[in-house]
Amino acid sequence: MRRLPIYFLIDISESMVGEPIQQVEEGLATIIQALKTDPHALETVFVSIIVFAGQPKTLVPLKEIVSFYPPKFPIGSGTSLSKGLGHLMHELRTNIVKTTYEVKGDWKPIIYLFTDGVPTDDSNKAINEWKQNWHKSANLIAVSFGNNTDAHLLGELTDTVLEFKNTNAQSYKDFFKWVTDSIKTSSISVESNATGFELANIDGVTIEKIDLSKTEANRQYVDDNFVVLNGKCQNTLRPYLMKYRKTVTPSSIAGLEIETKSYRLVGAYQVDNTYFELADNTNFSNKINTDELIGGPTCPCCGNQIAFAVCSCGKIHCIGEEELSTCPWCGNQGTYGSGVGGFDVNRTQG
Repeated sequence: MRRLPIYFLIDISESMVGEPIQQVEEGLATIIQALKTDPHALETVFVSIIVFAGQPKTLVPLKEIVSFYPPKFPIGSGTSLSKGLGHLMHELRTNIVKTTYEVKGDWKPIIYLFTDGVPTDDSNKAINEWKQNWHKSANLIAVSFGNNTDAHLLGELTDTVLEFKNTNAQSYKDFFKWVTDSIKTSSISVESNATGFELANIDGVTIEKIDLSKTEANRQYVDDNFVVLNGKCQNTLRPYLMKYRKTVTPSSIAGLEIETKSYRLVGAYQVDNTYFELADNTNFSNKINTDELIGGPTCPCCGNQIAFAVCSCGKIHCIGEEELSTCPWCGNQGTYGSGVGGFDVNRTQG
């Protein structure tokens, strides 16, 4: 049996925490559920899920639809596209059956790359390897979740760069239906001895093809669209993330038109220790002043009213009504109070 391998390469960096990663989880589940009822897909489609943050990981190895069960997605630190691509290429080399004189191998694999930001490392080497070894022997569809992604860089990987306009829950449903329909049409295509790669129609509302001739390079290595801070619960010792989204406010001073940048709280989210396992191993130090941050959450782990207390060690944790607090990072004990003016705190790579 000739297989049609489908790979999902999914960004699980801090900026995906909250609704985006939850919707991706639900969306992948609906794709698999729909494909299990499609006779063409059941005959040909095999699916694998690879995630990447600072480190990559295969969540589900290449597997036939009938025995595939969607996984729970972790969150990691950083967006190492180079390591994600490198891991993908390793999986392709290991698992794809090539056609020989004696054996008809797998159909050309189809890869869906989902990301919502910019790489936090230099991806040039991995991109060049992809161009040299896989550009012609695999079909890659890069999908930007919103308009904050480095589309120019994605355009170096593939001509098919799409923007998913994730405006509401229905948009996610429409998007994953489009992915499902695209896989179905591709599975029908291979059974008809055609190309094996046919995308469903792009409506231009939920999904739009990006004009790569109008994009510019964005090599900043820190995702400036979000500020994400890493804290730890004083009571449960579990890590959590506080996510802030960039807002730009136009204003006028002495007749000059300027824009003021700030970051508004989206929410706080409990994560597990795989967050650290999937983090970049290199030293990273980048700070944000608290004057640029609007809003402060409660602790998503224990409900303490303040999740944004900073220890003398520089790490963030939650505090409640106790007189003496213990930093869950370093073990120091002390009392906390509010100060005047902003101060710098460490941010994640996003």
